[in-house]
Amino acid sequence: MAVNEYSKYLPLSEATYYILVALDEPLHGYAIMQKVEAMSEGTVVIGPGTLYGAFTTLEKQGLIAMVKEEARRKSYALTDRGRDVLAEQLRRLDIMVRSGKEAAASSSKKEGGV
Repeated sequence: MAVNEYSKYLPLSEATYYILVALDEPLHGYAIMQKVEAMSEGTVVIGPGTLYGAFTTLEKQGLIAMVKEEARRKSYALTDRGRDVLAEQLRRLDIMVRSGKEAAASSSKKEGGV
């Protein structure tokens, strides 16, 4: 998939980003909510309404797929497209962080030199 093909999925919302990252292994909804909160160090807490709405959207987009259903508990996993979109999001975030650090360092030098 070419980079331009990802543009319709990007940028990911913070909640969607963490849901996709959490699905580096198949998980059910409650486990995803717990993992997202732990990975984000408590900065992102996803409720059931947000999560299941995201599942519907991400499944329609082909970024995740249900891989197992047991006793009303559904487990989801990333698809190949989901992994590609996540990789492109990470590439974009790397550029943003690098640019921000360079700007902050430049700003600090200017403040110190004045």
